[in-house]
Amino acid sequence: MNWGMTIPFYDRSLAKSQDLIAELPGLGYTDLWSAEVNGVDGFTPLALASQWAPQARLGSAIVPVSTRGPGLLAMSAATLADLAPGRFVLGIGASSPAIVERWNAGTFEKPYARTRDTLRFLKKALAGEKVSEKYETFEVKGFKLERAPKTPPKIVLAALRPRMLRLAAEEADGAITNWLSPDDVRKVRAEIGPGTELIARLFVCVDTDADRVRETARWMLASYLTVPVYAAFHDWLGRGEVLRPMHEAWAAGDRQAALKAIPDEVVDSLIVHGDAATCRARIREYMANGLDTPVLAPIPGGDIPIDQAVRELAPER
Repeated sequence: MNWGMTIPFYDRSLAKSQDLIAELPGLGYTDLWSAEVNGVDGFTPLALASQWAPQARLGSAIVPVSTRGPGLLAMSAATLADLAPGRFVLGIGASSPAIVERWNAGTFEKPYARTRDTLRFLKKALAGEKVSEKYETFEVKGFKLERAPKTPPKIVLAALRPRMLRLAAEEADGAITNWLSPDDVRKVRAEIGPGTELIARLFVCVDTDADRVRETARWMLASYLTVPVYAAFHDWLGRGEVLRPMHEAWAAGDRQAALKAIPDEVVDSLIVHGDAATCRARIREYMANGLDTPVLAPIPGGDIPIDQAVRELAPER
């Protein structure tokens, strides 16, 4: 059974995370997954964790395909594969216009094609091949890794809707998704079939004060679900109408109205919260519906500090 944790943690820097990261395998966590938005990058935490927690599987969820060149992505992945042979999983994805264009001066065009092309390039490059190929979204001339990994890493794709999910199933080693309920897992699983690993980051708050959790969670939900790719994802999942008032208020610039427009049932379906036993039971619902690898992301709540929440959320053994 896989049981993952997001590193580093909300309440501390990477520099101050060593002791807690080192403790995770002993608590029963099998996987450590990074993220990359506007905090730490996606590779450095995994490089350190490869030494701090040498038993764990390590994964990036995700690094964007349009903020680095294809060759640099291959080099970074090869470095991690060398540090953690057979234990590193490269998670890549299209990301979003804000991250790619507004923050990194890149171009967010043809996100599906760019992800597909990067996947195909990386499979060849990480296998040690010399790559000279013109893809739909970029061209590579004569790239070959100086030191290809002895064990090429598995590559998984961030995928929110059918076309990308099917690409993950057909050409990659798994799919990563985000911001979904246990019931939503069934719909995602139906697109990728039974043999593809499904990974999802689950935001968890160990706090029995539901109103307090919802107040915090609404900010998180509004900031994500108003991003076009996530809006389209939840429209596909069937939440288009219930989220329409939030989208309209957000588009009008009324942030408070947008927050108030998110129904409690939406918050409760997308955020795992309650005491630790309740949270673990909810996580098992995701797994019963077809999720292979839950990646917990504990968020602050009430009087429970993050390190205590991490320990209490460990799988029962």
